[in-house]
Amino acid sequence: MSMDRLLEIMAALRDPERGCPWDLEQDFASVAPYTLEEAYEVADAIERNDLEALREELGDLLLQVVFHAQMAREEGAFDFEDVAAGICDKMLRRHPHVFGDARVESAEEQTRAWEAIKAAEKAARGKGGGLLADVPAALPALTRAEKFGKRAARIGFDWPDATGPRAKIDEELAEFDAALAAGAPAESLEAEIGDLLFSVVNLARHHGVDPETALRRTNARFERRFRHVERRHAQSGQPRSSLEQLDAWWQEAKAAGGGT
Repeated sequence: MSMDRLLEIMAALRDPERGCPWDLEQDFASVAPYTLEEAYEVADAIERNDLEALREELGDLLLQVVFHAQMAREEGAFDFEDVAAGICDKMLRRHPHVFGDARVESAEEQTRAWEAIKAAEKAARGKGGGLLADVPAALPALTRAEKFGKRAARIGFDWPDATGPRAKIDEELAEFDAALAAGAPAESLEAEIGDLLFSVVNLARHHGVDPETALRRTNARFERRFRHVERRHAQSGQPRSSLEQLDAWWQEAKAAGGGT
């Protein structure tokens, strides 16, 4: 079985006598950035609709799970079987409409039921701390801001519609302009920019737009168009092109690629 083989390979890589020096030097903290990177590469393959790449990236991500499980096994904390058993039990608990007698009529109703079960599990473990307590600090800032907004909305701390966050954006822009005009220090300008970005995330949430995905796609468009600008600039043979010319090439790329 391939899963057993993968576990054996990981154990061999971590063997104190014959293992790989690099793998032996790692710990949970040093491997964590690679785990995040592999998760993003999975998302990138999905974004590109590249199923062959997705297969490979999912394997890389699975290796990260196996790596962490092997290190935990060495410490006597848990092993891969415990990880798999834990998620199986969780899925059974959180889907009583599939594996039990409960009934749900929609995905929205299931989401509410999931959150209620999750909250009950936290309470049973004595892990309270409020609605924001379990939002991971390691999440990308845009994603974490979106989750904060969704959690706060559960108790009504939210605008009734998208006009609220849209007005808030204007308010935050005005506060930034005022701080800039007053010669505010960099820390104050940073705070105002942060407030503005948070408001943009709330606007995206109210329109059903994932802010992380939106920015990732904008980055991809920028990269694609700027590469066209670079090629055209190189073809011109000039050490420096005017902003007007650079913008003209940008518009060429935009027209050729479509989109905004």
